[in-house]
Amino acid sequence: MRIFEGYQKGVNLGGWISQCVSYEKQHFETFVTEQDIEQIASWGLDHIRVPVDYDILETEDGSYKEDGFGYIDNCIQWCKTHGLNMILDLHKTYGYSFDPLDKGDKEKFFHDKGLQAHFIGLWEEFAKRYGGYHDMLAFELLNEIVSPAVAEPWNDIVNRTITAIRKLAPDTYIIFGGVNYNNVTSVPQLTKPYDGKIVYNFHCYEPLVFTHQKAYWVEGMTKDFSMSYPAPLEEYQEKSKQFVEDLMGAIYAKELKGMGTEYFEVLFAPAVEYAKEQDVPLYCGEYGVIDQAPLADTVRWFEDIHTVFEKYGIGRAVWNYKQKDFGLVDEHYAPIQKDLLKNL
Repeated sequence: MRIFEGYQKGVNLGGWISQCVSYEKQHFETFVTEQDIEQIASWGLDHIRVPVDYDILETEDGSYKEDGFGYIDNCIQWCKTHGLNMILDLHKTYGYSFDPLDKGDKEKFFHDKGLQAHFIGLWEEFAKRYGGYHDMLAFELLNEIVSPAVAEPWNDIVNRTITAIRKLAPDTYIIFGGVNYNNVTSVPQLTKPYDGKIVYNFHCYEPLVFTHQKAYWVEGMTKDFSMSYPAPLEEYQEKSKQFVEDLMGAIYAKELKGMGTEYFEVLFAPAVEYAKEQDVPLYCGEYGVIDQAPLADTVRWFEDIHTVFEKYGIGRAVWNYKQKDFGLVDEHYAPIQKDLLKNL
């Protein structure tokens, strides 16, 4: 399988210009600074993934906010200074959000040509502004597609968007993933590569009942829910029945036999095979464990998934640098931070 060179070990900057806790200027200027980029580089990572929401960049009438683009501009320069590559991830677009806390229609965007035109227009703007940075900047089209029913419409949108981008940014790597919240099981449904600079993407929070235990945004999750790692596969499957199947579906794959590295081996196998067939690099744009999980179990989970990432040369970016319930630099992870960093 081809390797996504320069994007093998990274970290997300979620919560800065996406899913913001504050829209005040002070937040944008202090949540992430050049010192953070310098620290990430000192960990031996090679890239950052920068989620951005459309409303940071666009006004209600559709004009662009130069301040919003300025935060991206600054981050690019910081990365160039400190030798990091960068992925620009459109986390939310006008008319669509993956976030379960945003109660809008999760399928309308995929059938609405007006919303799609708006989406493609924003990507044309990104391409105009940032296509010249193709040696260190990659584009990720859209964060997570929720509904399994829109796999084919999404493939069509992907191809039309890439066609538009390529007129302005012919050499930039373009990343996209699939349905069921970008689950690894959806990779084989992705459209064939447009050209030689396409990367297939997935997210991995498997098994979700471990990585998202006590998560307030997961429907049906309670504050006293607990799950260890590793545990018998049957225990994960039984506890997963309490939640929405689309979120938990991967745990029921018939090929699974047990937990540990073999779990990730089996889970990733169809995606790895499809990426090989299409001669496309494979990238995991998000993975991690909530700050409610036991620390020793968290380390074991990271060790296991890291082993499989390394075996297949899968690039990845851990969620998350700070805050958002997964922050590597936050107090919760302090006792195990060194163990986590060596397994990124």
